[in-house]
Amino acid sequence: MAVHVALLVGAPRSGTTMLERVLASHPSILGGPEPHLLTPLAHLGVWSNVQKAPYDHIIASMGQKDFIRKLPRQDEDYWAACRAYCEVLYGRALQGSGKSIYLDKTPENATILPFIAKVLPEAKYIVLTRHPVAVFCSFAQSFFGGDFARAHAHDPILQRYVPALASFIRAKPVGFIHVRYEDFVTHPDDCVSSIYGYLGVEDDPATLDYASRAAPQAGLGDPLGVRRHTRPSTESLTKWAGELRQMPEKLRFVQSLVERLDPADLETLGYPLDTLWAPLDTATSDPPPRRGAARDWGSTKYALERKAIVGGREIVRRSATLQRWIHTARLACDVLLRER
Repeated sequence: MAVHVALLVGAPRSGTTMLERVLASHPSILGGPEPHLLTPLAHLGVWSNVQKAPYDHIIASMGQKDFIRKLPRQDEDYWAACRAYCEVLYGRALQGSGKSIYLDKTPENATILPFIAKVLPEAKYIVLTRHPVAVFCSFAQSFFGGDFARAHAHDPILQRYVPALASFIRAKPVGFIHVRYEDFVTHPDDCVSSIYGYLGVEDDPATLDYASRAAPQAGLGDPLGVRRHTRPSTESLTKWAGELRQMPEKLRFVQSLVERLDPADLETLGYPLDTLWAPLDTATSDPPPRRGAARDWGSTKYALERKAIVGGREIVRRSATLQRWIHTARLACDVLLRER
């Protein structure tokens, strides 16, 4: 494709924001908040349907597929149209930036990688994986106050991301570079050097001091942890293991989640089942974290926003009266904000 795009894919809480900050500090790479351009495109109905839409998505899917069958090159014309959408938007984002590569770091992209590979076969793919238990523990502690069951009910991230990433790595529909979070924070110079070599840009180890290069841009993303450090840190490498040693009931819960995963997927991601729980044997048994413990004002504000949204949704779902009030208020707002 004419526009150079790199996609950084990985599960939430796997270090993608930190790696994005590092790479976006490079003179040739433009990063920023998560754009979420590809996930809606994947669910228009040709590749995969949405579950609910303000139109009849089933009829729309049938109509689109019938329309595409009548095009001169059929599916290839559709992929070309999707490609043009990406080229225009990513290309316009690069205009005036002085940079040559647009870096899209949207975690949900990991769940539609077969679609993205069809649309952007020439893009550069950076797959970042992290110990699955570390991912889930960080997710639950950061956004759900350590309530593991509630976190899993809200988003079963292990079941969604582990198979998707493993399938992509095994299938190899396009070229990519696979980086493990543990290797990245332990040997950051080697990892970023390999990534820059893969992207075809000049090696720049100074980007590891990402906090001194550029301020983060406002927008969608996950700033927890990144704001507390100025460069990659091993602080959270085995933190999950130390916490679980003090909380056997939560350890059993996470073990039940891991049992539902395919051992072949875990091995593909770089975390074979026979060594998956080894960090528990060597981790320091720190006191369990206090519920809702604050790290700093910025991260606490972000975490509280997430918790408020999740908690608010649960309250609304349980109250038909509150739902009616909210719908009435939304209608009133729409009327008040309408231009004519």
